[in-house]
Amino acid sequence: MKKFLPMLLLAFVSLFIFSCKDDNEDFDTYSKVADVTGSFNNGNGYAFTQGINIQGTDVVLVYRWLGDSWQQIPKMMYLSSNREFQYNFVFDSKNVQVRIDDENFDLATLNASEATQYLSNQRFRIVLVPASAAKGTSAVDTSDYNAVIKYYNLNDSNVKNVKVN
Repeated sequence: MKKFLPMLLLAFVSLFIFSCKDDNEDFDTYSKVADVTGSFNNGNGYAFTQGINIQGTDVVLVYRWLGDSWQQIPKMMYLSSNREFQYNFVFDSKNVQVRIDDENFDLATLNASEATQYLSNQRFRIVLVPASAAKGTSAVDTSDYNAVIKYYNLNDSNVKNVKVN
């Protein structure tokens, strides 16, 4: 009995030591990639929404396709005659809204060439990732789309594209 009590105490203490692991890793988030294409116009308020399903601890990154690379938004666009607007986005656990903020001028005044370049059939890539990097690693540069894809080991070779309008 004298040897049994210390062994029982040791087993009891070790239960708490191993069950209280504090590694701050996010094991409930699975990184995902999705594309959404839409046109901005006065009728949709220069915004469109894509449904998502994320936890409160997840992060949404959004990139705009430039024809040969991805550019992270928000991004300010500077046009002639001191006109500017910004591609932007907001999100919650159910939706991502991609929009244009245009406090400086009316987007309806864009000429046909500008409207085609900046408003029509704009493609955005939505990337859902855990809010914190894995313990023991440095944070990834989220402005670099390729670094994000590599860091989270995402396959972006066959991403589903949703047309929203």
